[in-house]
Amino acid sequence: MRMQMLAAVLVTALGLTGCEQKPSTTYTPYSGSLALSQDDAFLYVVDTDNGILAVVDTQAKAKVAEVKVGLRPERVTVGPDDTVYVSNTGNRSVSVIRREQWTEAARLDVGVEPRGLGLSGDGKTLYVVNAAMLESTESGSLMAFDTGSLKQLWELPVGHEPRGLTVLENDKALVTLFLKGDVVQVDLAQRDEPKVIKAATDLYQRVNASRIRMQKDSPDLFERGGFSAMLSFHPRGMGDIVAMPDGSRAFAVTRWAREDPVVTPGPDGRPPPMPSPGGDGLYGGGGPCGSGAIASPGVVTFDADTSTPVTDDLNEGCHDDDDKDFPPSTIVSPDPTHPIQGPIATAVDSTGAWLFVVNRETNNVAVMPTNRRFKADGEIFQAQRTSVRQLVRVGAGPNGIALTRDGRKAYVYNAFDHTLTTLVGDGTGTSLNIREEGPRLKLAEDVLPPEAAMGRKLFFSAIDSRMTSSRVAAACVTCHYDGKDDGHVWGFPDGPRQTPMIAGRMITQTGPFHWTGEFPALRDFLDVTVRQRMGGGVVDSQMAVQLAAFMDSLPTPDNPYKRDEMTEPQKRGAEAFTKAACNECHTGAALTNNKQANVGTFVLNGVSQDNEATRQRGLNTPSLLGLARSAPYLHDGSAQTLKERLLQTRFTDQHGKTSILSDGELDDLVEFLRIL
Repeated sequence: MRMQMLAAVLVTALGLTGCEQKPSTTYTPYSGSLALSQDDAFLYVVDTDNGILAVVDTQAKAKVAEVKVGLRPERVTVGPDDTVYVSNTGNRSVSVIRREQWTEAARLDVGVEPRGLGLSGDGKTLYVVNAAMLESTESGSLMAFDTGSLKQLWELPVGHEPRGLTVLENDKALVTLFLKGDVVQVDLAQRDEPKVIKAATDLYQRVNASRIRMQKDSPDLFERGGFSAMLSFHPRGMGDIVAMPDGSRAFAVTRWAREDPVVTPGPDGRPPPMPSPGGDGLYGGGGPCGSGAIASPGVVTFDADTSTPVTDDLNEGCHDDDDKDFPPSTIVSPDPTHPIQGPIATAVDSTGAWLFVVNRETNNVAVMPTNRRFKADGEIFQAQRTSVRQLVRVGAGPNGIALTRDGRKAYVYNAFDHTLTTLVGDGTGTSLNIREEGPRLKLAEDVLPPEAAMGRKLFFSAIDSRMTSSRVAAACVTCHYDGKDDGHVWGFPDGPRQTPMIAGRMITQTGPFHWTGEFPALRDFLDVTVRQRMGGGVVDSQMAVQLAAFMDSLPTPDNPYKRDEMTEPQKRGAEAFTKAACNECHTGAALTNNKQANVGTFVLNGVSQDNEATRQRGLNTPSLLGLARSAPYLHDGSAQTLKERLLQTRFTDQHGKTSILSDGELDDLVEFLRIL
């Protein structure tokens, strides 16, 4: 009887069978750079490079309008009245566009680098996530606007570098913290008095449960490496988050960054030789459950009502535990020749049975059940290493997806090609047949110089064999998120190394390269990194020029501390900068003398230590450009704030002549450093 009742509500979406769910008023079947009108008649496409919103007639399969919006738009959403909202990361604004008018009707002033957008169920309130507040980079915010008057209602601090947002029908919202890799739960019940219900979850503890338990039960054995197979991982790069149609659960994309040493030292305490060129590379293997690279793609399931994570233990059964009612926390490709990397956008179909994950670094879309217990149309799904039922290849740099409400089509925007892919399907159960329909629709042209455009594709690619092997599947951007950093400290053979920020730092002018400065030319550094670490091929001169052109084109992250004129504390801080002789090393346009130095930060204890060669050479003096948005600080990430760093060696004068500064001058110095 129960099976007959289930069969009565089975529907088919893109050829995928599932049980129909009654959608909540806040359900949106899209994320990233795409959104659909309420009747699916128009598809809205954000093109970041060109600063436009393209409007596509879905019946005619043609672009019918182009709206100029703000600088570097990234996200789009649509209200119940079909008003379109676009977040512009480059000039602290949200564009408002009315249907059929196809012009920017208004522009809202918001915080620093807005991305996540959401609307209340009645459409009366627009919510915007800002990466940082206008007064401080220490916290980003959730901001609310009345959609009728377009007046700001409130701004609520939510944590460091927030990104994604999903608004739920129960008057709650979930906000992702990009670098920390976690979710913040916000109560929206009182329209004028929002509050953070839960500032963090126990996600880290859950995914590392067996490792933490073993370390607690047998600390001595752990110290001696007795559980070397037990690894710990930190979620990083948690961006877009979407909810099920019924609002019961939410899914956030992330990457699992390995915390243990990337290469375990041998019996003599020294690391083994570097991998041979063309092999797996240093970054290959060592991912969750023995799959993937040291930074592996993942999706985290959250109970929407409580924000409680529903996850795998990443050291135990990640894919073969068929009784779990959520998708695997690690995404593994079903095709060993075509990996998955860089999950950036997700959508759940109208049945709530299928999750679509857009992977920017491997140019594909992974389709998987939202429930591992789900058996489609009587299928017998044998336990296997992945629950991805189909991997659909699309264009270059996909960053958004939208599913039609009737379940017949899906759209994917390929940002680096500026093209739109349309997907259809007619399969059932495990015999999926999701495929591309017709030619891709060109919506815009390249505005980047040709060398930079090619360099971007190289920088973002985890499938180009010149850059990485299929077993490693790591791109430059896998760690250097959008040319910035991932907030992670890696345990490399030469010691702990924090991912440095590249964007806006005049990187090609700061040789020698690498933390230890052993590469005089950028091509030398790129070649060794790609061949020995990423498992790619030789970086020839043309590739080096292209990568350099792209890296030089990256803008410095937006800085809320910078004003048209310096404040008095900032002016005094500039004097303290010179007084403490900071300008002897941090000089010139790039704020570095490009020399090696010992500033008292070598790591001499613990599992990951700076090796002898590093201690002999010293560390390469980094640029200070964009300093305010690049925490944590130092090569080992040991200082969470600039003030903390200055206090660490204040009276030893190892990092500038800081002992001669008064407490007030030290505070002023921090104010100056923040505007660089």
